[in-house]
Amino acid sequence: MSAPAYTIAIGSDHAGFKYKEAIKAMLLAEGHTVKDFGTYSDASCDYPDWIRPTAEAVARGEFQYGIVLGGSGNGEAIVANKVKGVRCGLCWNEQVAIWNRSHNDANVLSLGERTVTQEEAFRIVRTWLATPFEGGRHVPRVQKIEQV
Repeated sequence: MSAPAYTIAIGSDHAGFKYKEAIKAMLLAEGHTVKDFGTYSDASCDYPDWIRPTAEAVARGEFQYGIVLGGSGNGEAIVANKVKGVRCGLCWNEQVAIWNRSHNDANVLSLGERTVTQEEAFRIVRTWLATPFEGGRHVPRVQKIEQV
């Protein structure tokens, strides 16, 4: 699967910093436009400070997609999903990434640096970006998500 070029917001805390930098480089090399919302080092920090602005930029329509990273990706997904208009899913393999996009029309992907290898993370990102929303029976469900 390959994806067209997208505009992507990316953010992480210290525990996701290494993968954020690697994923950012991969995305840029593949022709995507990427804005890094931080953090900018592996010094300990609080993930909401970096994830919220990333998610808000997606919700405002400044970017087509967002990617957030942390140690597990759980806290990052929780923060991103607090932003109205964001549908963020934590993905730990390619199949979950496919369902996240095809069934939920997710616009933000969360990854845990401590849960997958870097190569798995690359595959998950590529698969997630290349997977279209199926529509159909999933449309009313996504509409209900937006009403929450």
